Amino acid sequence: MDPLTTTDQARLEGEQRRLRLQILGLNNSEAEATFDRVARLAASFTQTPLAMVNFINDERQMFRGMYVPTASPDDKADPDGGGIVFDLSSVAREVPNDYGFCPHVVAQGSQLALDDVFDYPRFKGNPLVNDMGVRSYLGTPLRDNTGMILGTVCVADTKPRVWDRKIREGMQELTETLLADFKLRDSLLAQQQELFAVFDGAPFPIMLTEGPNHLLRYANGKQGAAFGMVPQFSPGRMALPGLESIGVFNAMDEAFHTGRAATLPRAQISTYDVPQPQEFSFLCTPVRTSPGAPISGVLTVAMNITGQALIGAEQQAFAANVQERFERLGSGGVAAAFPGQRV
Repeated sequence: MDPLTTTDQARLEGEQRRLRLQILGLNNSEAEATFDRVARLAASFTQTPLAMVNFINDERQMFRGMYVPTASPDDKADPDGGGIVFDLSSVAREVPNDYGFCPHVVAQGSQLALDDVFDYPRFKGNPLVNDMGVRSYLGTPLRDNTGMILGTVCVADTKPRVWDRKIREGMQELTETLLADFKLRDSLLAQQQELFAVFDGAPFPIMLTEGPNHLLRYANGKQGAAFGMVPQFSPGRMALPGLESIGVFNAMDEAFHTGRAATLPRAQISTYDVPQPQEFSFLCTPVRTSPGAPISGVLTVAMNITGQALIGAEQQAFAANVQERFERLGSGGVAAAFPGQRV
């Protein structure tokens, strides 16, 4: 029976992978230097034209690491050798779950080596063969530090080849180097939880969102009381229409895409906890899940300035201080973010 056959167990495992990827900040197809580097090393080690670090949830595959060739005018087709001329420089970093061979690696939980795809009727009709001319494939399960399979590190060639023991073991060792990255992410997440415990007692709304769609990762009690409680990882724009209508998410867009803090200095909104409309100033700061990683989300602090000509200097300094210390988590942890004091 095909391990990809839809079953309750397969759906559950896919949902668990999606949740784990969301927690780690990896549930999207944004390129990341660490994973691109591993893909490049895999291609170099195996002497293959195509390599990927592929994360797989219950809906899609996301190539956060990729190495692909660029066709040259001097390239020539070699029908006898099974090779074809192709340019993969514009390959998308996201594909459906029925594309390629990586989902089979995840489903079976072990390395998959196809010396010649045409020798396997089950695989030869795969879109990867027709679209990209793949004739051989080697995929290794990518496990995190908890043992969960999150995807694969894989290589492929446009001609048949033998994946010998040395290559297979080398790919396994290369894949295991990513354990350190997952451990670091978990460490930073644990530190964030400590910081969130401090935020829970803050006298103003705070929320942390993830990715360009601003999925809600965390909100303190004041955020929920003022603007509404929503499920974790809900798309912010749809879940918080009041904030969207006054332009908060436009400021968050600016912070996420420019990598610089953005401000919505004054906006009026009806809140759930006060009968009259209130005026707020919103400060949005881009954040990262690990040192050197791309922007992963935005920390937004809302200050109630109703009746004030300007946001209070003390409040403004306090909010800026919170955001600065949150950013310092990646390089020094909670001890560095809060040296000997509490917010």
